[in-house]
Amino acid sequence: MVSPKPATLLLVDDEPFNLEILAEHLIEAGYLIEMAHDGEAAWDCLMQDARRYDAVLLDRMMPGLNGMEVLRRMQANAQLSTLPVIMQTAVGSAEAVREGMEAGAYYYLTKPFERDILLAIVAAAVAQHRLHSQAKRAAENPLDAMLLLQAADFQLGTLDEAQRLAGLLCRGAKQPERVAMGLTELMVNAIEHGNLGLGYADKKAMMQTGRWRETLEARQRLPEFIDKRVRIKVARQDDLLQVEVCDEGQGFDWQQYLEFDPARAFDPNGRGISMARAMSFESLNYLGVGNRVLATIKLA
Repeated sequence: MVSPKPATLLLVDDEPFNLEILAEHLIEAGYLIEMAHDGEAAWDCLMQDARRYDAVLLDRMMPGLNGMEVLRRMQANAQLSTLPVIMQTAVGSAEAVREGMEAGAYYYLTKPFERDILLAIVAAAVAQHRLHSQAKRAAENPLDAMLLLQAADFQLGTLDEAQRLAGLLCRGAKQPERVAMGLTELMVNAIEHGNLGLGYADKKAMMQTGRWRETLEARQRLPEFIDKRVRIKVARQDDLLQVEVCDEGQGFDWQQYLEFDPARAFDPNGRGISMARAMSFESLNYLGVGNRVLATIKLA
């Protein structure tokens, strides 16, 4: 099996000591890093080749172009809008966190940070980015016949299948990269929380150890889970595509996850549904107990 390429991170901070500490921890953990000492330098790096980064660790308060302004520029750029940003801040108030989330920062670190928390948050952001990137690459493959789709049924059981199907269904969407990201989130949630019965605390523990995917795939091979499937129903209505995702689980309290609670901003998980709802779809509606969800996608 080929080992995955080490993730590349862009570290942005106007304090050299902070950059030195971040770099030391992250290099030791196996990451490749690049550094920028202010917002303008960070923006230049991102403009040169956005695809080389797996995540950005961005200081909120900097002279000149501050972290919030860099983040807003990223959200306005199609190539950068789905690149995970980990906002570093000395201000951990709910209001400050909410402002950052509304601008597109779904991961947070408060200064001074602990090494284990830093590595857990970075690992979560990188895992999310790579999951979504695989779906986006699938979407780039030519398949013009997909534009003729009127209705279809699919079944899937694994993360790889979810990525491939998300890449297929986002073709023809007005914003295919964001749709691929959102569909991947819904399908992965259906696998891990629905079919495999993992709760919020379970996933948090898996992300903190950096073994989320490995543990998830091992659980899927257990006899009680190996035959479980997620069912996907797709129907087109004029310029809209409706995608229903249904799992075999008992449902969950989905209402609390439609909006991202600032209290969860410092956890490595718990943001996927709110991100998908805000960025990917025209509408997102959970049905019944929550083991069925209907996403509406705008076609180009």
